[in-house]
Amino acid sequence: QGCEKKLGTVITPDTWKDGARNTTESGGRKLNENKALTSKKARFDPYGKNKFAICRICKSSVHQPGSHYCQGCAYKKGICSMCGKKVLDTKNYKQTSV
Repeated sequence: QGCEKKLGTVITPDTWKDGARNTTESGGRKLNENKALTSKKARFDPYGKNKFAICRICKSSVHQPGSHYCQGCAYKKGICSMCGKKVLDTKNYKQTSV
């Protein structure tokens, strides 16, 4: 999907290389980068310009940059939290948020 390209990467690379998103070979992250310098722009600033969005369904805070739906609402509806496309047919499932 196109939403997987928008996902962020964590500092530590994945040890399992086959199909991993967060490896150094794929060019996803730099080797020996100074995290003190590069982490300032990716930091959460609650009063700044780049706030996290609110969920379009329940109006709570979304914990992932670039997402429009919170994880709970996306799970209950069976949609992607970034684009809102239907990923799972939830007709025969008992979807609970507990």
